[in-house]
Amino acid sequence: MTTPSFDLGPDHLELQQWVRTFARDVVRPAAAEWDEREDFPWPVLEEAAKIGLYSLDFFATQSFDETGLGIPVTMEELFWGDAGIGLAIVGTTLAAASVRANGTDEQVGEWVPAMFGTPGDLRTAAFCSSEPDAGSDVSAMRTRAAYDEARDEWVLDGTKTWATNGGMADIHVVTAVVDPELKARGQASFVVPPGTPGLSQGQKFAKHGIRASHTAEVVLDGVRLPGRCLLGGKERLDERLARAREGSGDRTQPSMATFERTRPAVGAQAIGIARAAYEYALDYARQREQFGRPIVENQAIAFMLADMRTSIDAARLLVWRAAWMAAQGKRFEAAEGSMSKLVAGETAIEVTGKAMQILGGNGFTRDYPVERMARDARIYTIFEGTSEIQRLVIARAISGARLR
Repeated sequence: MTTPSFDLGPDHLELQQWVRTFARDVVRPAAAEWDEREDFPWPVLEEAAKIGLYSLDFFATQSFDETGLGIPVTMEELFWGDAGIGLAIVGTTLAAASVRANGTDEQVGEWVPAMFGTPGDLRTAAFCSSEPDAGSDVSAMRTRAAYDEARDEWVLDGTKTWATNGGMADIHVVTAVVDPELKARGQASFVVPPGTPGLSQGQKFAKHGIRASHTAEVVLDGVRLPGRCLLGGKERLDERLARAREGSGDRTQPSMATFERTRPAVGAQAIGIARAAYEYALDYARQREQFGRPIVENQAIAFMLADMRTSIDAARLLVWRAAWMAAQGKRFEAAEGSMSKLVAGETAIEVTGKAMQILGGNGFTRDYPVERMARDARIYTIFEGTSEIQRLVIARAISGARLR
């Protein structure tokens, strides 16, 4: 009988060390500068591309990892380096995940490679779902896609917001309403190729945290797309809409299909931030002396550190379970993906807050990195589904009730 193990295998240990080395030697030294500049860290992205970390091959290899652990391991180590730069490096993968979740094999083969480019000629992509008046409420989406049958083209109009890489990206993946009467079930996803007329960047947001990652509005004004840019194709869409009108079929919206694939990965990002803050606070507590002894010998400090470590390890186990379930094709019967993101996000806020407390006044200054980590952590209870939305998803899954 095989003995169960919680240890990472040799391949994952090698991956972990590889990404950790890059995060330690390249990302961390650049973190404060790019946070202060609030600009996209192209030089760091180039370094990631040179070693193959930002590439189609790496994305594909980890996406097809049968254990599901490659992506969480990568995310934790990269965001242990810095969350803003980490998100700049992995932001494209959200759009790539949407194409994988909703597109045909031909569309995956055409569009996903074009999202990354090559070293010296890098490309980026953006996933555009949220709107100014429709964030968590995807049924309130107003961006419309109308079909021009005579020309086999789709015409998109609307405004997206909070889009990572929005406006600056070479390729945008946009979710839009194709049948308003069906609300959320009447939505579809489209690829907007580079240089398409009518797409422009709106407001670029000045953010509290993750400031090296580009976040902006995307304005769609009469954007015309050939029929092949509809993810999944027209025939599949017509079949899905017909089932929806009959009250049957899959109720999963294109945006939700993307988020369900990425929630464990987002949880792993939060764990990376939390672990970085915990490790810094632990080292600080061992070295900082008050009243003639290291502050780690004070029970109040030691108990905070104990709680921090326990919360991090518990959150990681939830993330790994959800990632493994997704890789095995198991359904999230109790919204395990949402569980992992919920607990990891709230853990990141809890742990970074305690790290600041352990550092005292030093923790409140930009001379020490935990201040930046605390700012970065705050987004993890907000984006890709707020904590409240995660609780709603979990509650619906376990109760079967149509909660609001």
